[in-house]
Amino acid sequence: MKIPRCQVMRAIEACLLEGARSATVYLDSKTTIKATRMFKVGKRNRQTMLMLTIGTPNYLERKFIKLCKRAGEPFPVRKMQLKFYPNKKQGG
Repeated sequence: MKIPRCQVMRAIEACLLEGARSATVYLDSKTTIKATRMFKVGKRNRQTMLMLTIGTPNYLERKFIKLCKRAGEPFPVRKMQLKFYPNKKQGG
């Protein structure tokens, strides 16, 4: 299966521009594209490292695909799945 370059760029841009920890694009039930930020964004960080994973879905992604099929969602899934870092608690 050919992997569309625009889908790969969509996942990377979501991590870089929206500040997501990871962005997952579902192409079909057997293929996913996931871009994951390696380190949390901070004031002192001057570089951004991303890990790009293309291939078979992991356990949580397979569970999500099963739920999409039950709901009747057609593949490829239009919306990508974003995960963010938890908000920092305010002391006091």
